[in-house]
Amino acid sequence: MEQDDSVYEEAARHTIDLGNQLADNDQEADLWDVADGLVAGAIQYWLYSRQPCGDPLCEDCSPLGTASQRLKELQRLVKLAAEESEYFHSPNDSDAGRA
Repeated sequence: MEQDDSVYEEAARHTIDLGNQLADNDQEADLWDVADGLVAGAIQYWLYSRQPCGDPLCEDCSPLGTASQRLKELQRLVKLAAEESEYFHSPNDSDAGRA
């Protein structure tokens, strides 16, 4: 599992680095556009990597054997990653308490 964690961390770090590089290379770039493009690419890669093998009885593929199952798992992972992010809550959130 250690190797999987390091690959995960490296992929996440490279994604952040790519976003920063794209923003640095084009000072006029909208950061939201950069971020949305990174998410779109990550989703495409994730969906590609989760394609079932074609054997309807494959136990490894069965949890993600339909498009609906893959979407549900992707949504779960996105929610988890967002909630674990240090940027999830912002002092400028409209529901942030003010003293």
